[in-house]
Amino acid sequence: MAVIRLYMTMSLDGYVTGPQDSPDTPMGIGGFRLFDWLDRRNAPGPSRQVYAEAQATRAVIAGRRTYEHADRWQGDHHDGVPIFVLTHNVPDDPPPGSVRYVTDVRECAAQARAAAGDNDVMVHGAGAAQALLRAGQLDELELHLVPVLLGQGRRLFDDLPAEHIELDPVRRLTTPQVEEPTQHVTHLRYRIRRP
Repeated sequence: MAVIRLYMTMSLDGYVTGPQDSPDTPMGIGGFRLFDWLDRRNAPGPSRQVYAEAQATRAVIAGRRTYEHADRWQGDHHDGVPIFVLTHNVPDDPPPGSVRYVTDVRECAAQARAAAGDNDVMVHGAGAAQALLRAGQLDELELHLVPVLLGQGRRLFDDLPAEHIELDPVRRLTTPQVEEPTQHVTHLRYRIRRP
């Protein structure tokens, strides 16, 4: 069965965007610095490996906010894989490309797993991650931790209920030190422990 894995870049203080994120400023003020490590995705090393793994996923689940802020990826996140947008309300306009709107989190997970087959499902967005986590449908977290403190913005885990969620470390990959601190990143993967 497909693994549903969150891929999320975040600051050391837990922010996934800078302040005042919007469709016009999708990563908020100063938030794009979280993605400087992607400049090294073609260089040999851990970032290249992690990027290749993400691109090998065969379905994407995204929250509606993330999807809209990413300009809908022009209907194609990567390689034409199906994109399942978790939303409270399905828009009237038909979705572009391989996009499907889904209002039920469990149904969204089931459709994405079926579409991915034996491959993995990539999750984007704090809202989608939290919804999948609460529903018991998120299997793993792949966190790309950048050594920067944003101080404000949107945090990844702000709206979770006050219950303990245990994680098992799966791996840790660290890029070599480079001149630009935000190109240095630690890739952490955790499996969510089921009760």
